[in-house]
Order: sequence, then structure tokens, then C-alpha cells
Amino acid sequence: MNTSKNSSSIIQVVQGILWIMILMFPATYNFVTYHDWTGAWETFKICFMLQFPPMLLYFINFYLIVPWCLFKKKNFRLFALVNFLLITAADIWFFVPPSKLDEGSLSILGYIITAIFFFMIVIIAGATGMRYVVRWNEMELKHQEELRKNAETELEWLKNQLNPHFLFNTLNNISSLVQVDADMAQDSLGQLSDLLRYALYDSRQKEVPLENEIEFMHNYIDLMRLRCNDTADIQVDFPHPVPAMSIIPLLFISPIENAFKHGINNRRPSFIHIRLEWTNPELRFEISNSIQPKAETDRIGSGIGIENLRRRLELAYPGRHSYQQNITANEYHVLITIKP
Repeated sequence: MNTSKNSSSIIQVVQGILWIMILMFPATYNFVTYHDWTGAWETFKICFMLQFPPMLLYFINFYLIVPWCLFKKKNFRLFALVNFLLITAADIWFFVPPSKLDEGSLSILGYIITAIFFFMIVIIAGATGMRYVVRWNEMELKHQEELRKNAETELEWLKNQLNPHFLFNTLNNISSLVQVDADMAQDSLGQLSDLLRYALYDSRQKEVPLENEIEFMHNYIDLMRLRCNDTADIQVDFPHPVPAMSIIPLLFISPIENAFKHGINNRRPSFIHIRLEWTNPELRFEISNSIQPKAETDRIGSGIGIENLRRRLELAYPGRHSYQQNITANEYHVLITIKP
């Protein structure tokens, strides 16, 4: 976005400098060569008389005629008519009164007027072309800005969609915990409060410190451990110290949710292995879990969270992330890498 905006500004500044250089060069050359202020001034006046009409025609077309006639009105006839009148005015500037010309110039006046007409056409074409270049840059800037706003809107919608989805799953898990150990469930309510406060309020920020996100994941994993018995092998490896960086909130919770929903079975050996590491310039999140048989009536884990995650990654880290998953008969593995 900034590139398009800067290029448009550079084009306008450069063309102004170029015209000033064309206007000043003969007088400057005269002064440098002869060191005569009077001669340089006379040269400047002659150059101004000759160059002012085409310079004025260029900038009038660039800033007024092309935007109004071709962009707004889309009327090429009006564009041609206005420029024809301006070229006529330039001819009057040059040739009226006729006393401005010597006898030799008067004899070839028709050729001179024709040459000036085509020269002015070139000037108009140059102004029109440069105006279209600037307009293309402005339209590209506007398009990129719209894409950015749409991406931010969709990202916010996805995050808002994730919150009730996460809340539903968390409450469902706590309900199961109450049935297992009511006293332990009561002790976990404080931790649950912190968990939900983060999910519902802190996560409204565009980005959060990685340290806060790790603490959130720790709280969630600790709550989910309460539902597991000794048959579950749950390993968590988070970086310490935590890198001073920020990421979008609730980024890794969906695969962790899925791992506990589909990877744990208290009647048979099961496992969940979670690893988060910073290998400059990438943040790598890796999770593996055993695959347990799923009841036909089990609707949880329909894929909403994972699809949400993939789309959020595309919007927040375009071209700076990867999502890989591998499913075998006994194991489900996900690897996410991002470049914040």
C-alpha cells in the first residue's frame, strides 16, 4: 500500500522537478559559460516564453482535463475539444501579433504551426499517460486498502465465531469434570474464570503477547488433564524464557481442543504431545495425538475450529505461514509455522 502511494507522489514530484530543470537549464548554462547575469536573464525570458505554454498545457491536462473529462465524464470528444482550444491559445501566444515574427518565419508559418500542433499533442499524450499511471497506482492503493479492511473484518468475524465455539467446548468439558470429581471441579473454577476472561475479553486485541497466549494454553491443558487418568501420556514443551513477540490470539487452541477430544481414552493408552518453539525467524507449533474410535453420535470436532484456524492464518500471515497435517491409522499430527 505504501509502495503505491509513494510511487504516485514520486511521479508528481519528479515531473515538477523535470519541468523546472528544462526551464532553467539554458539560462543556467548561459551563466556558467559567460558569467553574465544579464545574458542569463534574457535567455531565461526567451525560454519562459517558449516553454510556458507546453508546461501549462501539461499540468492543466495532468491535474484537470484528464481527471475531469476522461475519468469522471468519460467524454473523449470534450477532452479533444478543450485541448484543441488550449493549443489554439498557445498559437495565439506564439504568433499574435505577427510582428513577433521575422519575414523568414512568416513565410513558413504554416509549417511552424503544424510542428507546434504535433508537439503539443505529444505533451498532452505525455500528461495523459502519466495521469493514468498515477490513477492506476491510486486504484491499486484503494484496492489493497479494501482487501486489508475486508481481511480485518473477516478475521474479527472468525475470532468472534471461535469464542462461543470455544466456550461451548470448555463448558462441556467442565461438565464432564463435575461428574468425575466435584471438589476438584470447584477448585478449578478460578482457573476456568481466567481462561474464559482471556478468551472473551483479552482476545479482542488484534495481537497478544506470546507469553499471555502460552499462559492461556497452560490453563486450558491443566483443566483438561483433570479429565485424564494414568493411561494418558500428556507432554507439553513450551519455550522458556518466552520470546518477546506477539501473535494473533487463540491461535493454537483448536488443535489442542481436537487433541483432547479425539486423542484421549481413559480405557486404553493414549497420548498428546505438544511442542512450541521459536527458531528465528519462525514460530513452530507441533502437536501429535493418538486417534481413538469416535462414536457415531459424537458431533464435537466437526472441523469448524480447524477451518477457522486455517482461514485466520491465511488472513493474518499471508505468505508467512504453513499448516501441515498428517493422519495415520494411530496418530494425528499437526505442524504450524508462522513468521510474525
